[in-house]
Amino acid sequence: QVQLAESGGGLVQAGGSLRLSCAASGRTLITMSWFRQAPGKEREFVAGIRGSTSATNYADSVQGRFTISRDNAKNTVYLQMSSLKPEDTAVYYCAAKNSRLFTTTPLSYNYWGQGTQVTVSS
Repeated sequence: QVQLAESGGGLVQAGGSLRLSCAASGRTLITMSWFRQAPGKEREFVAGIRGSTSATNYADSVQGRFTISRDNAKNTVYLQMSSLKPEDTAVYYCAAKNSRLFTTTPLSYNYWGQGTQVTVSS
C-alpha cells in the first residue's frame, strides 16, 4: 500500500518562500509530481521529477520560481517555492506513479497525498 504524506504548507507574504515535502511509504515510485488546486479551478500540474534520471518539468507559471527535487534514500520529494505570488494560493498535492512516461494529467497518476494548503497574502 503506497501512501504519500505532504507537509510544509502555510501562510506567507508575497515574495516569500516555502518548502513542501512529500514522503512516500510502501515502495519507491518512479515519477513524482506536484499539482495544485485553487478554489473553483481545476487541479493543475506544477512540477514533476523522474527517479531514473532526475529529469524535471515545470509549468510555465512557476518556471524559474519553483524547484522540485527528490531524495531517493528517504523516498521524499520536495518543492522549493520562491518569489511566491497571491495567485500561487492553492491546495498543493503530491502525486506519484510507476510509469517512466511523464505526463501532466492528474488522471494518469495512481497515488495522491491528502494535500497541504499554501496561502500567499498580498
